[in-house]
Amino acid sequence: MEESGSATLDDAAEAFAQVRPRLFGIAYRMLGSAADAEDVLQEVWLRWQKADRSVVENPAAYLATTTTRLAINATRTAYARRETYVGPWLPEPVDTTADPQLGAERAAALEVAVLMLLEKLTPTERAAYVLREAFDYPYSQIAEIIQTTEVTARQYVSRARKHLAAEKRKPVSEEERKKLLTAFLAAAQAGDLPALEQLFAADVVSYSDGGGVARAARSAIFGPATLAKVVRAFQPFFWTDAEIVFTQVNGELAAVLSRNGAVYGVLSFTSTEDGIDKILWMLNPGKLTAALPAD
Repeated sequence: MEESGSATLDDAAEAFAQVRPRLFGIAYRMLGSAADAEDVLQEVWLRWQKADRSVVENPAAYLATTTTRLAINATRTAYARRETYVGPWLPEPVDTTADPQLGAERAAALEVAVLMLLEKLTPTERAAYVLREAFDYPYSQIAEIIQTTEVTARQYVSRARKHLAAEKRKPVSEEERKKLLTAFLAAAQAGDLPALEQLFAADVVSYSDGGGVARAARSAIFGPATLAKVVRAFQPFFWTDAEIVFTQVNGELAAVLSRNGAVYGVLSFTSTEDGIDKILWMLNPGKLTAALPAD
């Protein structure tokens, strides 16, 4: 009997391992935090061990359903917690060169800027959008997972798409993004005001997540002239002895900043033909672990 029980648990572990990348992808996109996503998956694994697996016809569907429902609850809690967060809250960046499975199926709903937009959706709307756009679940299954009708599931996804489309702009090419990022880093390190202003779109905005721990602006900064002055003001201490590595963060080009071998920031941005329109500074040391480049 002991061998049978061990074999059964091994089967459970194998079934969980096979779909774990997808489960993490769902939870991360829902929560915008690798650490919180791992907490959800730990709870899913505990529940999977205790479940009557003999009656589960489709383990992958069962595990995805459990993950999504737990993530919806966790998202509600996270949203409430962020109301008291010190300064702007940004999603925890993930180095997708180290975790390529995160965007292996579809890269949708993965970019840091998109995750920020998803924060404006209800947890259930967010779940429906993630399941449809990132994992191509049929509406009938989405409805079952989030416990609603298929018509309502379609409405959730439609509303989310419209909301994101209204705020998301047409991006530039990857080559142009690299040129802009390289030029920005050079201008920022030199404290070159005119060069910085020329790189920014007229409606540029900057968000810095220091979490009350790292030195960072505690509110959004708007406009080319104002932002250029703030970047220059930070120049003497922020860029001193900085080591900069380009990597793929959440599927997009970003700069990982380190000093004496310790990562102290991740810089990502969005841009259009008019220039850089959004700069995202992740400086909270507690949210940098998942962004460490692979060795």
